[in-house]
Amino acid sequence: MTIHTPLQSQQLHRACDPDQFTFQTTAEVPDLTDTIGQARAMDAVRFGSDIRREGYNLFVLGSPGMGRRSLVQQFLETKASQEAEPADWCYLNNFAQPHKPKVLKLPCGKGEELRLHMERLVDYLRSAIPVQFESEEYRTRVSAIQQEYNELQEREIAGLGEEAEKKEIILLRTPEGFALAPSHNREVIPPEEYDKLPQEKKDRIEADINELQTHLEKILSHLPQRRRERSERIKQLNHEIMLSSVAHMIDELRAIYAGLPDVLAYFDAVQQDMVMHVDDFRKPDESINISGMSIVTHQTFNNYQVNVLTVNHKKPGAPIVCEDNPTYSNLVGRVEHISQFGALVTNFTLIKPGALHRANGGYLLLDIRKVLMQPFAWEGLKRALQARKIHIESLGQVYSLVSTVSLEPEPVPLDVKVVLFGERIFYYLLQEYDPEFKELFKVAADFEETIERTPENHFLYAQLIATLTRKEGLLPYDRHAVARVIDYSARLVEDSEKLSMHMRSIADLLHEADYWARANNSDAVRASDVQQAIDAQIRRQDRIRDHLYEAIQRDILMIGTQGAVTGQVNGLSVIELGGFAFAQPTRITATTRFGKGDVINVEREAKLSGAIHSKGVFILSSFLAARYAKDQPLALSASLAFEQSYGMIDGDSASLAELCALLSNLADAPVNQSLAVTGSINQLGQVQAIGAVNEKIEGFFDICNARGLTGNQGVLIPATNVQHLMLRQDVVEAAAAGKFHIYVVADIDQAIALLTGLAAGEIGANGEYPHGSINGLVAARVAELGKISQSYLGNKSH
Repeated sequence: MTIHTPLQSQQLHRACDPDQFTFQTTAEVPDLTDTIGQARAMDAVRFGSDIRREGYNLFVLGSPGMGRRSLVQQFLETKASQEAEPADWCYLNNFAQPHKPKVLKLPCGKGEELRLHMERLVDYLRSAIPVQFESEEYRTRVSAIQQEYNELQEREIAGLGEEAEKKEIILLRTPEGFALAPSHNREVIPPEEYDKLPQEKKDRIEADINELQTHLEKILSHLPQRRRERSERIKQLNHEIMLSSVAHMIDELRAIYAGLPDVLAYFDAVQQDMVMHVDDFRKPDESINISGMSIVTHQTFNNYQVNVLTVNHKKPGAPIVCEDNPTYSNLVGRVEHISQFGALVTNFTLIKPGALHRANGGYLLLDIRKVLMQPFAWEGLKRALQARKIHIESLGQVYSLVSTVSLEPEPVPLDVKVVLFGERIFYYLLQEYDPEFKELFKVAADFEETIERTPENHFLYAQLIATLTRKEGLLPYDRHAVARVIDYSARLVEDSEKLSMHMRSIADLLHEADYWARANNSDAVRASDVQQAIDAQIRRQDRIRDHLYEAIQRDILMIGTQGAVTGQVNGLSVIELGGFAFAQPTRITATTRFGKGDVINVEREAKLSGAIHSKGVFILSSFLAARYAKDQPLALSASLAFEQSYGMIDGDSASLAELCALLSNLADAPVNQSLAVTGSINQLGQVQAIGAVNEKIEGFFDICNARGLTGNQGVLIPATNVQHLMLRQDVVEAAAAGKFHIYVVADIDQAIALLTGLAAGEIGANGEYPHGSINGLVAARVAELGKISQSYLGNKSH
């Protein structure tokens, strides 16, 4: 019989030796200047940020908390600081079509400069123009124009009066206008005397009056035209005065922006519009009475403002924009409205930029989960990247939800490098289901979850801790504390040969250990402070575990740690709640009987078995048939059950324990209940690695320790899991003292031999297993059931 030796204590925990460090505390350690273990990912980031081709945007893959964003942002900040500053983008009034504002590209810093110049121009004209039109010179010239037309009218009326006088008719001016009346000696003939005149004379007078009346009407018909001419001349005078004032100021601006033809064209349009709307500058503020309340309205002159969308000159280099709330409007911009007297109005000055505008010419950093959660944001982002233009449209317009008149701003050309951060599941789902994604995001930067555990990386980790302590204002860590953090990092990844790159967990531990060190009045963080922080983390989350283990101690949940029982094995499963994982020892039982070769998974029949667990049961049933019934029918039925399990069970880590329970029942060989089993089995009987091996061992240890360690208790684990062992110190100490054992098994024969104390037995040349071995007993029982089956079938046929 093979003697199974448990693992040595040094194999259960690979401790970091603090003596490998030459420093006493991290205060002596220089800052980390390079990334740890992310060469592949950072090469991809470097490539993706350098290549200037369409569609080469980046998707940064990795789990949250790994520090991906800070690493990429730090790299981009260094790179962007050496790049050219992008242009300013502005919106200007389109004087020909006000609902279609024009976009203007200006050199960096010129946008804000132009805005200030236009504000000063308007402010100057608002004060200078009224003075010009209130001057004595202006009044004199207006009076001269009016007098000229008045004199012309008076000359014509006077001529008509002289002509009438020759015909003894007088031209009268009345409040209602002009009138013609017969006269004598320049006196109007009274009606009674007129009636006494001969009829011939009356007819002559009436004929003369009709002729003069026609002449008068002709003169009067020229008055509207002459008034228009007078108004036009006054208006032309106003334009000349306005032009002289505006041209002087705008000529100064033309000299400043001489090298920018688009700005000069805008100045021409502004000058023309100002001259055409000279009266707007002459109007005083108006007062409107609404419901007894007097409201003063001011001329805003918004049409001459410059709406600067982006201002990039405040920080040298290309912009880096992080949008934490990537809604559709926050990405592509929006047109806002204001309420005026109960109506919503807008203009080009209410166009607000989005993150794409602010990042234009630089880099835009987004979280893919947040983008996908916002309605229409993902489609809006893709549309902008495909068109390489930013169209500002409200969702109401795009989907015809509203019919109000709004602005149609000219699109802004887009040149931006988008960097998406997300978990791997998002990347692969988008690759599979969104055909546009692979055309727009051609560079994937996949961050490593772990790095190799080497002396060089140990020192890099110490540099990382030193950098974080100085950056966060923490106490320095002594070398023993650094070694304990490294051990914790290896435990995080469940691999004694790897270190975790989950920076959030490491940073949290550093903060908490600093808290306990300060509470202990230490001048540096020690290993005991780190351990206290780890224990406190567990303590805050282990309430459910304590209740579960209490139920086991009180035999409410039946888990045996002594004695031997046939067809019963202690399996180990893991529960993870809120990031805290702990083991749940479970009693697995098996029963066998005469049947048709089916293995009933009770959990599956009750719809409590996950797909992977069901697969494990199918595999072990195949192993049974292949090993013990190659040349005969497998005439047995078996049932497997997780006793006192009331929830879903998944994973195949219990398939080894289930197979051992079946073999125990078939061989009628009791299983040692002081041992627990974990491992996955394949169709060849080989034991495969499983996850959470440390938690499973520690869970069974805690149960045994609470009941009292006898020196016989232990756990069977797959041999391939030895490299993952980073057990707690109390478990290691118990193993070193011979009070608790961890055995490794490579196949089912080693496992069943350990559990039953009987040899598994190897098949001989005669094709049979040794008598009294586990395999021999199982084979005999299977053969016995086969004979029963043949006898049963023969009797049934007879």
